[in-house]
Amino acid sequence: MTDTETLPKVGAGATRRLFIKTYGCQMNVYDSERMADVLRPLGYATTETAEDADFVILNTCHIRERAAEKVYSELGKLRLLKEGKAGAMTIAVAGCVAQAEGEEIMRRQPAVDLVVGPQAYHQLPELLTRTARARGERIGAEFAPVDKFDALPKVRGVQGVTAFLTVQEGCDKFCTFCVVPYTRGAEWSRPVADVLAEARALADQGVREITLLGQNVNAYDGEGPDGKPSTLARLAYALAEIPGLDRIRYTTSHPNDMSDDLIDAHGELDALMPYLHLPVQSGSDRILRLMNRKHGRAKYLDLVARLRTVRPDLALSGDFIVGFPGETEADFEATMELVREVRYASAFSFMYSPRPGTPAATMGAQVPEAVSRERLHRLQALLLEQQVAFNAAQAGRVLPVLFEKPGRHDGQAIGRSPYLQSVHVEDARDLIGRIVDVEITAGQQNSLKGRLPPRSEQAA
Repeated sequence: MTDTETLPKVGAGATRRLFIKTYGCQMNVYDSERMADVLRPLGYATTETAEDADFVILNTCHIRERAAEKVYSELGKLRLLKEGKAGAMTIAVAGCVAQAEGEEIMRRQPAVDLVVGPQAYHQLPELLTRTARARGERIGAEFAPVDKFDALPKVRGVQGVTAFLTVQEGCDKFCTFCVVPYTRGAEWSRPVADVLAEARALADQGVREITLLGQNVNAYDGEGPDGKPSTLARLAYALAEIPGLDRIRYTTSHPNDMSDDLIDAHGELDALMPYLHLPVQSGSDRILRLMNRKHGRAKYLDLVARLRTVRPDLALSGDFIVGFPGETEADFEATMELVREVRYASAFSFMYSPRPGTPAATMGAQVPEAVSRERLHRLQALLLEQQVAFNAAQAGRVLPVLFEKPGRHDGQAIGRSPYLQSVHVEDARDLIGRIVDVEITAGQQNSLKGRLPPRSEQAA
């Protein structure tokens, strides 16, 4: 049992204050929520600012450009804040930067008390206690996902009607630009029973929509009730049987793991929302080979066609990297042609930047930054044009909207369409937590506007 008596206190009977700054992906959002869950029994309540906190955690991401530099910059600010409190603040770095650069973080920034990798944050209470005693290790960065999920509290402190649920971690794909296999480890999936238990608990707390998370979520192969590996499709069908759980999403997927049964599920399972994030990264077969993506342009387009056959209204999102080493103008134009053919409802696009330790970082023929930036501008203009067109096409339709939270205006509420768009509706604040048919009156760049039918016609 963890000894909490030596933990830092903020005064007799007072609640300790926790601030978590989250960088990067939805999995980090989930991890931050779970870190708060782990620390809640120790008396930690979350606060909105580092200035009010006794314990600050930076939950980091190593995917984006200059990720480590941004963390060190933030740590410099926290060091000054800690000094202003005469040292009465604990600082931790968690996540993928912590996994990749733990020793370097401790060396470069002595104000950091703890470094915790993404598979070790369940050890936070123990590490925090040891730090308060000024003894023991300060780095917990081993890969042990089974231990982590077994140790996490069964009840989550979720707020609202939507929640993330991690079902798979790690990656075995080894794309040449990516650090995930080195920071999150090999692919590993949670048992079906554990996922269903967490999902039931979420539904009991009022959650109506869950997003299943994984670095390669459609590679999910957790142990099923029969002791054999399951699939993401079978897991989705089981989740759809949980009373009160009406919507299921998943991210991030890989084209190579888009199995037949998962494609079929998109046409058969009403709870599986008609929105899929399916990263392709490039439309050029030559660049895809250099990226070690293990799929080509034709396979990707075939998957899109099959998915739209079973679910004609499916909306697609994607990821794109521009300026990968060796990319020519012809390679880039192949990406633009793919985008024109697929037509995305939304997408994420980035200019390539080297990640230390990845094969791409040592490849020759690095594309000049000015060239990459100009290509990115052209790609983003096309993707934005498609996003605006998709949103505008919703005008006049009636869509089921899950209302999530109050809007900025009196009486206004904001919900999500099946396609993950924000929908703003007046006179709807009392409908938060419900799924209601909404007539879409306008599609904007990043959201939709809608109006309610007569109250007598509204869904439960």
